[in-house]
Amino acid sequence: MSTGKHRRRSERSGALWWLGQISSWTLFLAAVGILLALVVVPRATGSTPYTVLTGSMAPGMPPGTLVVSKPVEPADLQAGDVITYQLHSGEPEVVTHRILSTANSLDGQTAFITQGDANAAPDREPVQPGQIRGAVWYSVPWAGYVNTWLTGEQRIWITGGAVVLLAGYTLCMFLGATLDAVRNRRRRQATTGEESYHGAA
Repeated sequence: MSTGKHRRRSERSGALWWLGQISSWTLFLAAVGILLALVVVPRATGSTPYTVLTGSMAPGMPPGTLVVSKPVEPADLQAGDVITYQLHSGEPEVVTHRILSTANSLDGQTAFITQGDANAAPDREPVQPGQIRGAVWYSVPWAGYVNTWLTGEQRIWITGGAVVLLAGYTLCMFLGATLDAVRNRRRRQATTGEESYHGAA
């Protein structure tokens, strides 16, 4: 009987068991991180995720990078900031480039001279304040490919499903730890009882 207990303890403390635990937790945390970056954080902060489609911002933001742009006041922008802006005001197509400098437009507003990090020359037309969708808050390599697959409705379903799965996973881990604690306590009590019995004998 003691041999069986020893075998079970060895199975739960051997190299393969620890490797499985580390691998499962690594995958779990990676999935949580991608979910937070792709869906939860943008929705909670009013930011917008975009996918980099070209190499104009390489090597820092190669194609497939997810960039999350947060709303910003144009007056707070300065040279060096990376912004996402509409190519033409009111149209959906956007570009993410770095601000090189500012200039005054014909109507007296401040316009922004931008350029991709990998481009040899600045963009042809200055960016007007009304074109700016936000300043890049953070970026995640390769996650943009996932972003292009998801529609707005799919993000809502994924967020809800992920919350349920994470809650279920957390509950399972808690129950597993609780059961292990109960088993260990009973095992210690049984061992103490056996030692007391042999001592009395």
